[in-house]
Amino acid sequence: MSRRKTERLLNLVVCLLATRRYLTAEQIRRAVPGYPDSDEAFKRMFERDKEELRELGIPLEVGSDLQGGGGEEIGYRIPPQDYELPDVHLTPDEAAVLGLAARVWQRASLAEAASGALLKLRAAGVETDASAAVGIEPRVDTGEPAFPALWEAVRDRRPVAFDYRAIGRTSVTRRHLEPWGVVSRRGRWYVVGFDRDRDEERVFRLSRIDGEVAADGPAGAVTVPDGVDVRRIAFDRSEPVTEPRPATVRLRAGARRAPGGGRATCGRPGKPGGTRPS
Repeated sequence: MSRRKTERLLNLVVCLLATRRYLTAEQIRRAVPGYPDSDEAFKRMFERDKEELRELGIPLEVGSDLQGGGGEEIGYRIPPQDYELPDVHLTPDEAAVLGLAARVWQRASLAEAASGALLKLRAAGVETDASAAVGIEPRVDTGEPAFPALWEAVRDRRPVAFDYRAIGRTSVTRRHLEPWGVVSRRGRWYVVGFDRDRDEERVFRLSRIDGEVAADGPAGAVTVPDGVDVRRIAFDRSEPVTEPRPATVRLRAGARRAPGGGRATCGRPGKPGGTRPS
């Protein structure tokens, strides 16, 4: 849905909620911005908007303020009592879970949405303090620059493209992916999806993505296969193992601390107390 259409529908809902009487189509046309001047164009657009509101579950009431007789002009309104949601009643455990969920995302791109949801619940009189869950302090660290774009691509089912530096390589390659999900594994973030370049499902580590993630197709173009478990794919598939490379560690004579924090001794390589390849 375009931004212009969203604004017009929102203005239409506000207009029909604010009135106590039925508004005719012409009155709505004058009051709500965004409708065309042409009579035929307005009629078609208004009909589509009415259907859109009904599909969204908004109770659009049709009637007239004139009493008796025929031929009265039809109008529209949205009864506030039918539009409002029922009161939210949560148990203490449910409220605690909501509070914890918001705190989990407090460092992520969803923090604004989570905080707004809690604010609305508190305004409705729902206690959402998560302090009752003593000892639980979850965090989701989404400091990876690629996370917001990939999360939105998964949400919108939109293909993406990005430059990726595979393990053991110094150069990057352009990858084209149909993302299925973003998951966290062993403290790192991964995106799972269908790799168009390799023609198979693949897992990419977000920290190896170089630069920005770009849209590579329209929203809705990605279809997640039935039965796909992105967490299983990410957990079961380990990263490629690189060839072992020896390293020489030199310790100064008389050093008191080893790199790991323990006491260090010196000796010949390959002997107890000496250095070894790692």
